[in-house]
Amino acid sequence: MSMIAPSPKHPHPALKPFQIGPVRVETPLTLAPMAGQTAHPFRVLCRQMGSVGLVCTELLSSVAMHYGGKRNESYLDWTAAESPIAVQLYGSNPQMMAEAARMVVDLGADIVDINMGCWVPKVAKSGAGAALLRDVCTATQVVEAVVKAVSVPVTVKVRAGWDAHNLTAVPFARSAENAGVQAIAVHGRTAAQGFTGKANWDIIRQVKETVRIPVIGNGDVSTPEDTARMFEETGCDGVMIGRAALGNPWLFGKIAHYLRTGESLPDPTPAAMAAAALFHARLAVERSKIGERHTVLELRGQLTKYHLGTRYAAVLRQELVKVETLAQIEALYAPLVETEAVA
Repeated sequence: MSMIAPSPKHPHPALKPFQIGPVRVETPLTLAPMAGQTAHPFRVLCRQMGSVGLVCTELLSSVAMHYGGKRNESYLDWTAAESPIAVQLYGSNPQMMAEAARMVVDLGADIVDINMGCWVPKVAKSGAGAALLRDVCTATQVVEAVVKAVSVPVTVKVRAGWDAHNLTAVPFARSAENAGVQAIAVHGRTAAQGFTGKANWDIIRQVKETVRIPVIGNGDVSTPEDTARMFEETGCDGVMIGRAALGNPWLFGKIAHYLRTGESLPDPTPAAMAAAALFHARLAVERSKIGERHTVLELRGQLTKYHLGTRYAAVLRQELVKVETLAQIEALYAPLVETEAVA
C-alpha cells in the first residue's frame, strides 16, 4: 500500500477521533499497558505531553483483587485527570474477572480491558493472559462474564495467537465482538515469540476486515513513520505504543505532529528529559502506598528508560542502580535541569 504523505493542508486521514462505545478517544494513539512501567506517574506524563488519546494501567490480577492485600492496592492508582483510562485485568476465572471489573468501575475506570496478550510464564501458567488464546471457548466465557458485569465498555488486548500453529486472533475477535466487546487491540506477534522476531501486521489487517468494532494495532511501532505505515497497511482505527514510549512520553506528540504536517519535531533536550524523570520520581513517591524505599527501588528500572544522551547515560546508569531515596534521585537529576535553566 502506498504511503500517504501528510502535509499542513492534508493531514494523515487516520489522525481522527474514534469511539469505544460511548467513550470518545480524541487521538488514535494509545499507551499500551506494561507491567512495572505504566503506573500513574508515567501515564500522567504522557497526558501532559499531549496527543495520547487513551492510557491504560498495568495489568491487575483478578485473583489478587479477590483476596485483597495491601500490595495490590498500590496498583489501583488512577485519577480522573487521566480520563479516558482503561484498567486492564487478567485472570481465567470468569466470576473473579467479573468481580474485579465491578471493583475497578466503582473506582472510576472508563473502560475495562481484558489481558489476553501477556505471555510471561507467571501469567500464562495460570491459564490467564495469552494462554486463553489456546481455547477460544474459555476466552469467550471470560469476556461474556465481564461484559455482563459492568456498564462501561469492555475491550480486549490479544496477540496473533499462542504460536505459529495457533493463530486465533481472527476467530477470537469475531467471538469477542459477538459477546459485546467494543474494541480489540491486536499485537502482531504470537505469545511464543514474546518480544522476538517481527510483528505480523497482516493479522491486524485480517482482524480489522473481520469485525465492525474498532481495532487498535500494536507491535513494532517506534517512530512517526512506523505509525503512518501501521495505519495504512492494516486499516486499523488506532495504534498502541508500548516499549518505544518508555522514557519517551513526548513520542505521542511527535507522532501526531508528523501525521498532521509531515514534519519531524526535534528530540527533547537532555535537560527536558531530566526534568521529566524528576517529575516522574517525585510523583511516584508522593502517591506511594508501599513506602519511599520500595517505590525508589521500582523507579530504578523506570528512570533508566530516560536516555539523556551519551554524555550522561553511563554515569546515570551506574548511580541509579544504587539509589534508595528520593533525595538521591534529586541529586542526580536536579543539576541537569538547573543547567538549562541557567543557560
